[in-house]
Amino acid sequence: MSSIEYVTFQIGSQTFGTSVLEVHDVFRPTKVTKVPLSKPDIAGVLNLRGRIVTAIDARARLGLPPREGKRDEIMAIGIEQNGESFGLIIDSVGEVVRLEESDMEQNPVNLDPMWASVSKGVHRMDDKLLIVMDIGRILAVSEPDEGLAA
Repeated sequence: MSSIEYVTFQIGSQTFGTSVLEVHDVFRPTKVTKVPLSKPDIAGVLNLRGRIVTAIDARARLGLPPREGKRDEIMAIGIEQNGESFGLIIDSVGEVVRLEESDMEQNPVNLDPMWASVSKGVHRMDDKLLIVMDIGRILAVSEPDEGLAA
């Protein structure tokens, strides 16, 4: 049997996971600089040990309301994709879990279509469902420009 190690994290009340092989860093984003005219799900850019990182608000990408509470409590997972550095802003980081690849199930039919579009499948855990996030898809998700529709 083959197993995969997942970094788990919370966005809202939902637990997500992604392969540890896709996560470059876990960090607390500070001094995020807004980018003028950027989409609402782009939180801005930040300097992470000399690298310019595009910070993406996972809540906004998933259609969730803005987080409540202190801004300094948020976390981010660092991802390298196609030569670019991204920081996916999440609510909190959990633990690393090893799960059997064969235990991953298809997305439930009642999963929100937006969430299903960024999910590779789900794992049933003791008291929760872990959605396996497709990092490539969540980084690629983009809302159409409102100005272009007219």
